[in-house]
Amino acid sequence: MEWYKIPDLKYTGQTFIKRVKAGGKTICLVGYDNKVFALGAKCPHAGGDLTQGWCKEGKLICPVHRYSYSLETGKGSEGQNDYIDSYPVEIKDDSVYIGISSFWEKFKQAFK
Repeated sequence: MEWYKIPDLKYTGQTFIKRVKAGGKTICLVGYDNKVFALGAKCPHAGGDLTQGWCKEGKLICPVHRYSYSLETGKGSEGQNDYIDSYPVEIKDDSVYIGISSFWEKFKQAFK
């Protein structure tokens, strides 16, 4: 796994939703409830930009059709049968880092 520092972002504990790039991916970075979460930025339902959404009760809400996804896991709410990618986040010296696994790392994990 490679870790990518998000430039020009210092973690202050405040709530935010921001679009960032890390490891060639577009990420929806969310500060919520004194934690930071990194999720895919595109809704799998209708392609909505999740960085334009909002958070409620630990879920990221899509601004297009109000589909919701767990900030912890990326799993869609009951009945949706979908998910968005989620990525590990680390905070070091107020800087935010996102972990991105390569294709081969994911492949090896799938067959352990």
